[in-house]
Amino acid sequence: MKEPVFKGSCTAMITPFDENGIDYIRLKQQLALQAENKTAAIVVAGTTGEIATLTESEYLGLAEFCIRESSGRMKVILGVGGNDTEHCLRNARSAERIGADAILMTPPYYNKTSKIGLAEHFLYVADRVSIPMILYNVPGRTAIGIPAEVYRRLAEHPNINGVKEASGDFSLIAWITSELSGRMWLWSGNDDHTIPMMSLGALGVISVASNIVPDAVYQICELCLSGDFRSANAVFGRFAALFRALFAETNPIPVKAAMQLLGTDSGILRRPLVSISQENLALLKREMEQVGLLG
Repeated sequence: MKEPVFKGSCTAMITPFDENGIDYIRLKQQLALQAENKTAAIVVAGTTGEIATLTESEYLGLAEFCIRESSGRMKVILGVGGNDTEHCLRNARSAERIGADAILMTPPYYNKTSKIGLAEHFLYVADRVSIPMILYNVPGRTAIGIPAEVYRRLAEHPNINGVKEASGDFSLIAWITSELSGRMWLWSGNDDHTIPMMSLGALGVISVASNIVPDAVYQICELCLSGDFRSANAVFGRFAALFRALFAETNPIPVKAAMQLLGTDSGILRRPLVSISQENLALLKREMEQVGLLG
């Protein structure tokens, strides 16, 4: 049986940018907030971290900084996904070299490979590094999902630790936990799916919302891990509308806007992402007020 990379709440970190690049002062503050609220792990340079807009030097600098600042406090999982398998391997080797705890890898978007090619994409990288790999099934982003037969093959690889599941396919999710238990660990990839997925055996969530409410996400996960789903649902119910508002536009547009409203300025968005609409900003403010985040 494989040892899971983490249990509980993991924050998919935003990357704070200014006109000159990455704002490391703000980033240090955000990492401290996560550690103070018992976040088990962080994902750096993932979708929420705007990985597609990072230069190679920014990617390495960001990763090295987060690993250094988080040492002994939180696990660091580095995003390596892309549509070029060789590029993914280069990033995975960099992650291993600089001391990341694991890598997070998406299916290859745009290329639309076959099931065989999809499995080979992950296996090619997993065969060439020793760092644990977490798959990321997010067909809404990649236009290709990971089917059961591919999961079955990937679960046999010693370096493939589990999957961040954001497909919303609960039949597939239930199959993973029942058929691949101990060989393929599972984490929710959507804040609003955390409780139902953990009731099926998921070990936690890789969360966007925990950029702004890490304490609430931590509580939900801990209650679920202890089997107290009723109490977890009570905490979730308080924040459910806010979690929905955080996806009123493409992530990370709303969560960066929310952080700015809280005074923890997350910096600018990089094109092609643009500022949140006034309508959705008003929605976000309203939901933040409802849970007491704004006076």
